[in-house]
Amino acid sequence: MSHKQFIYCWQKWFPPILVRAAVQVVVMICLTVGVLGILASAAPMSHAQAVFPSSVAGALNATVYHSPDCNCCGGWIDHLKAQGFKITNFPTPDIETVKQKYNVPDNLSSCHTAIVNGYVIEGHVPADDIKRLLQEKPNIVGLSVPQMPIGTPGMEMGNRKDPFSVLSFDHKDSVAVFHKYPSS
Repeated sequence: MSHKQFIYCWQKWFPPILVRAAVQVVVMICLTVGVLGILASAAPMSHAQAVFPSSVAGALNATVYHSPDCNCCGGWIDHLKAQGFKITNFPTPDIETVKQKYNVPDNLSSCHTAIVNGYVIEGHVPADDIKRLLQEKPNIVGLSVPQMPIGTPGMEMGNRKDPFSVLSFDHKDSVAVFHKYPSS
């Protein structure tokens, strides 16, 4: 059957209005699925979604916001990747707005902010602590390693390792030690 014969048969058997309606429905479905897929892939998860995980439990996804001028953030991102995290990287010149959006207390601030399964991860938090957080699922906002201690992931300087603590923080501005690391 030639192309012209196929079009003739198609037009004879299906009225043009029916064909146009079918095409419109297919296009609308494709656009809806595509837009929803794009929105869902870029949106950080809420704490409620982390507490009541979907069927994709165990996924290690991190959305990282950092200044494009900061070199140590790349070292921390590499540390997470080596530990099995999939990274979505958002360099931004306005990192303070990100910290305000995710309610990071000023005294817990560091050079980058990440969102992992709805939790805020501020600064050079080791991947093992993030994994423990995701396993235990405490009712907190997130974890922080304030400032930039030498020896934390991304802040390595030879064998030097300053003591530091990973701190948890909640919506009531309560801060607690999540994990304490001694110096080496």
